[in-house]
Amino acid sequence: MKFYLGDVVRLKKQHPCGSYDWEVMRVGADFRIKCLGCGRVVMLSRSRFEKSVKQIMARPGGEE
Repeated sequence: MKFYLGDVVRLKKQHPCGSYDWEVMRVGADFRIKCLGCGRVVMLSRSRFEKSVKQIMARPGGEE
């Protein structure tokens, strides 16, 4: 699966604030994602991030 900056992804587990949706802020060996519910920023390794993603909700260019 390919990920791009600005993608909005839905993760399998809920964040403590109640949101499932996150925005991708950095792509590479590590991913930086931002919770769309509370604004918390988290860094994850690529393998952990890819296992956590349920689906891609939106792409910056409007494609899905």
